[in-house]
Order: sequence, then structure tokens, then C-alpha cells
Amino acid sequence: MSIPKNLKHIQSTLPDHVTLVAVSKTKPISDIMEAYHAGQIIFGENKIQDMVEKYEQLPKDIEWHMIGHVQRNKVKYMASFVSLIHGVDNFKLLKEINKQAQKYDRVIDCLLQIKIAEEDSKFGMEPKEALELIQSEPFSSLKNIKIVGLMGMATFTEDMHQVKQEFTLLKNTFDSLKQIETFNFKPQTISMGMSGDYTLAIDCGSTMVRVGSSIFGERNSP
Repeated sequence: MSIPKNLKHIQSTLPDHVTLVAVSKTKPISDIMEAYHAGQIIFGENKIQDMVEKYEQLPKDIEWHMIGHVQRNKVKYMASFVSLIHGVDNFKLLKEINKQAQKYDRVIDCLLQIKIAEEDSKFGMEPKEALELIQSEPFSSLKNIKIVGLMGMATFTEDMHQVKQEFTLLKNTFDSLKQIETFNFKPQTISMGMSGDYTLAIDCGSTMVRVGSSIFGERNSP
């Protein structure tokens, strides 16, 4: 199927409250433009350098989401335009995003990445760490970031029972943290679920799914 048809099919399966992030990493400008002309304006990249290059070449009403692991020294390159940073997993990174956002007089929306998978390769903070972070004095001094929710990546496995448990952990963490609300912590988004498991993620409470191969076809090797 073509990119517009794939997109239409996926959109038809999503409830109204769920946002689709089209994961365009490794994909050429032409593929992104096909999706854009089919009505998709939110795209996710996992490398800042790639996102900056695409941002410069593509329509300016596109919302760019940084969905990969973020290196602090690269935040400055995307601070002027990024719409949402999914993978914030420590205070030092948050502080850097705040500092760079300040330079552009922006408030950058972020998601705290919670470690829900058993794999060591996955990043993220423990639910307890997230609670301590948002209740801390240093966090309350950050005026140029806003935490708008949580993100999590499930274990890469065929075992959907395990994946469901991990998604449920993220939803439960979200529900408990939601009780706290400050000027820079206003949780509304739960970003979980990818091409292979997004319907399960939605059943478990996801409000944002990150879908790549089901839209664009298999990933191109870099």
C-alpha cells in the first residue's frame, strides 16, 4: 500500500483522543511530503541532526517530535523549533533544555521517560525518581520547560502479556503522578505504542502512538 493509504488506514483505527506521531527517521524528504500532503503534520525523529536537516527543508507548520535518546550537547540545535521532546530521563537534561529554551524565549514541552522495559538497553527513570524530580526545589525553578506527560518503551518481545504489563505500569505511574500539578508539570499525554503494539497500548491508556514502518514501510538502514 502507498504511504497515504497506510496513513488513512492507521488514522481510521485511532480513537479521537489519540495523537499519531509518524516516525520518519531514516526516511527521505519525499516520503515525509507524501504523508504531509495526506494530512499528517506531526513527525518523530530519533537523531537531532537529521531532524534539523529535515526541518530546514520542509514546511514550517510541521510539528517535530524528538523521540530518541537526547544528548545534552545537541539540545541547542533543536531548541528553536522542536514541539515535544519525548525522552527526558534526567534532571541535567531538563536543565539544559530549559537553558536553551530561554534563549529563544520559549517554553518547550517535554515528556518524562519512564523505564518500563526489562531490557538494559532502554533508557528511563524509575517511577519513584520521577516523583522525586517533580517535587524537588530545582525542578520548580525551571520556567522554560513544561512536562506534559510520560513516555515509555516496552520490551522488544513477542510476549504481548509482558508488553501489556509494562504499558499498564506506565499508565499507573501517570495516574499517580497526575495528582501533583504545578506550573511546569501538567500531565496529559501518555506516549506509548509503536507499529507492532499500538492498539494494545491504546487499550492500556496511551494517548500518543509513535508509528513508523506501518506508514512508511520497513526502515531504511542508515
